[in-house]
Parts: sequence; structure tokens; C-alpha cells
Amino acid sequence: MSTPFVSTVRLLVAGLIATLAIPVMSIAKPISPDFVALAKRLKPTVVNIRTTKNIKPRQRARHPQLQQPPFGNFFDDFFGRYFDEAPQQRPRREQALGTGFIISAEGYILTNNHVVSGADEVMVKLSDGREIKGELKGSDEKLDLALIKISEKEKLPVAELGDSDNLEVGEWVMAIGNPFGLAQTVTAGIVSAKGRVIGSGPYDDYIQTDASINPGNSGGPLFDANGRVIGINTAIIAGGQGIGFAIPINMAKDIVAQLRDKGRVTRGYLGVRFQPLTADLAKSFGLDSDKGALIASVEKDTPADKAGLKAGDIILEYDGKPITEGNELPRYVAVTPIDKKVKLVIFRDGKKQVVGVTIARLKDGEAQAAAAGTTESASIGIVVQELTKELASRLGIRDTKGLIVSEVKPGSSAEEAGIAAGDMIIEVNGQGPDTQEKYNAAVAKLKKGDVARLLLKRPDGALYYVAVKIDQ
Repeated sequence: MSTPFVSTVRLLVAGLIATLAIPVMSIAKPISPDFVALAKRLKPTVVNIRTTKNIKPRQRARHPQLQQPPFGNFFDDFFGRYFDEAPQQRPRREQALGTGFIISAEGYILTNNHVVSGADEVMVKLSDGREIKGELKGSDEKLDLALIKISEKEKLPVAELGDSDNLEVGEWVMAIGNPFGLAQTVTAGIVSAKGRVIGSGPYDDYIQTDASINPGNSGGPLFDANGRVIGINTAIIAGGQGIGFAIPINMAKDIVAQLRDKGRVTRGYLGVRFQPLTADLAKSFGLDSDKGALIASVEKDTPADKAGLKAGDIILEYDGKPITEGNELPRYVAVTPIDKKVKLVIFRDGKKQVVGVTIARLKDGEAQAAAAGTTESASIGIVVQELTKELASRLGIRDTKGLIVSEVKPGSSAEEAGIAAGDMIIEVNGQGPDTQEKYNAAVAKLKKGDVARLLLKRPDGALYYVAVKIDQ
């Protein structure tokens, strides 16, 4: 027999059960790192670098000199050179400021090459104020990295190196550096993008961040939320705000040992000129994806030539790594041990094939051949390449010599003028540039505001004039 009390209890229990049965939706709020704790822990691993270069006296000019601006070249490019302007007939000392971080307790410090390049003296200032003379152990201009060694009896605090391959866009990051000479400055932000190509060299693969980076931050560490170095702050866009670039730390890991032991870097060499694969080009080859690197030409007597690679082959995989962007290829080749035989998965004649190639050593002057197969005119907005017999055959073009447009930049004057991938360039302002060198020379004469007249040959054989206004 149910009493009023029992009924009430039953109702309460039923209500409780019903409440518990309803899933409670909660919104997870991102928790920012404890930047205070990180800054205290990581500051001792970051150093300030001051370099001095002795400038030889110049002969006094015999013509009137223009008056320099009040502050002269107070900041030079990114890393902030501070000049002590002196009369031309007197020697002077040029100073530069930068940042570095300690990667071993024995005193090895990683920084940018452009911070120490050409310096006659390198001074390293620790976080506790001590200043020690540094020795340049090795440098790599292509990656813009340098290794410095300081002698100190006590073991030094070390910055732990992270894994930049696992970095995700949107992650918190923190930079510590020496911007404008303001030592031990801490800034924070997020990873804005990965894999940025900014035209600084054949191995561009920058991390973009909105953590404030300024002249003097060069060579400083970019830390993740766990306090591990995932990048080396290197560049900013001139006039840009909130846009900085860092070298992924994994690229530095690959060469630190060589810098320490040899003072220079030895890289792998394949011997191809390639270009990014566009959707239109991929379709013309019968490939249903634009992932890969299109070989534009093969250098004679190179590993690629000996392996039988040829123009028109599309490299889909290199040593087990898929090629999603064309600019990945030179980076993969560069870090391959010399004489190692690697497998390439290529697309040729409508099917995939596996090719074995033995990597050689990259000699001076060969980096561009390994990493570039096109010429880009930023002012016009097109990318061109020299036509080969193999490429002409695959594209169904009767011509076997000349220049073909492989890419048109979205929103450019070229796109507005109607230029399309696959067009052949017959003339530029009346000149017939049948090689990239001649094309470069013709474009170099143009300046902002000019109008370039191009005679194009369409894939159907029709000739067509376009006028392109130079907007950059």
C-alpha cells in the first residue's frame, strides 16, 4: 500500500533517474598554457647575440653626396643592424643584434646564419647578464642556420627540441627574443599556417605565426605549449603586422651534427627540374589527382638520368613519403644520405611505376637545378617553363620548342587578361623569348604601370594578343 510519503519519494527518484538519463552537453573551452611558468623556465635557455663587423674605409666620393635620412638604415631587413655612421674616409664597425638558444649543456647555440654571417666578432649574452665570446662552428646559408659554441665551466640550461612534424595549425606558441635590442622579450600567439613558401630558397617550409616577431628576434626559439622548441624565428613580411615565419626545428635537427662536425652541410642530389602539378596538367596526363611533382627536365649524367627518369614523369612518392606539394621534393632529397638507393613511385603513360635511384652529393651551384623548373614573373602573374619533346607529346602540342604557361596566379592581371595554363608565349612586346633566360630578360625591362603585350598560341593553334598591366 502506497502512502503519500512513498509516492513522493518515488516521484523524486524517477525525476532524478530521468535527469541523469539526459545527456548533458558541455562545451570544452580551450585552456591556454601557463605562460608565466613557461617564461620563467625557458628564459635561461635563450641568449642574445651581438656581432661586430669591421668595415674597411672607402675612398671619398668626388661628387656631391645626398644627405642621409635622420636615422639612416636603422633597421636592415629583418634582424636589425645598428649602424654607427662615420665619415667615408674612416673605418667603422657595424653591429647587429639577434637571438639564439642553447641546445647542449656544453655551450652549443643555434641561431640564424644571417645574424652572424661575415661577423668578425660574436658575443653571446646569457640571461643572467654574463657576456661570453662565441665561436662560429658552422653555418648553412640555404637553410639560414648557424651553430655557435661558447666555453663555460658550468653546465648550461638546455632548450628541449620538439617535433615540428606533429605541429597543428591553431596551437599556442611562445617566442623569446631580443627585438630592437630589448632583451628577453616574451610574446605569444598561435600557429597560423604550416608549409609556407616565401621565396627565400629551395627548401622553404616555414611555420607562420602571429606571435609578435620583430628585428632582433632572428635565430630565437619558437616554443610550443609544453616548452619545446618547434621553430627558429627567421623572417617577417616587410610592412606586415602579425605575420612571422620560423624554420621547423626538424629541418635543423637534420643538419646540426654536420655543422658541429664539419662546419658545413652535405646534401643529396637527384638532378631534375620540376614544377608543381596543377589540376589541369594532372588531367592532361590522365592523373586524377594534383598531388605530386612534375618533372620538367632531367640533367644529363645525374642520378635521375641514370635511373631512367624523364620529362613528363610525375613523382608521387619519394622513399615512402607521399608528395602532396611539389616543393616537398627538394627537401626530401636534400636530407637523403649520399649513395643511398631510394624508391620513387612515378606516374608514366597512364600507370604507376616504381623506379630505384641512387642519390648523389649536391655540389655548389646545383641547388636550383634540383629544386626549380619554372620561372615566375610576380609582376605579370604567370609561371612558365621551357617546352620539351616529351612534355609536348603528352600535352598534344605539335611544337617542341618554346615557352608554355604552366600556372596563372588567381586574381592577377594575367588572369584578367585571359591567359590560361597551356598557352604558348610567342612574343613579349615584340620579342620572341624561346628560352627562360630570354623571357626573364624581357620581363626584367618592365616596371609597375607598364603594359606588356603578349602574343599567345592557344592549344588549338590560334594566335591571340593580350595586354597585361604590370601591377607589382
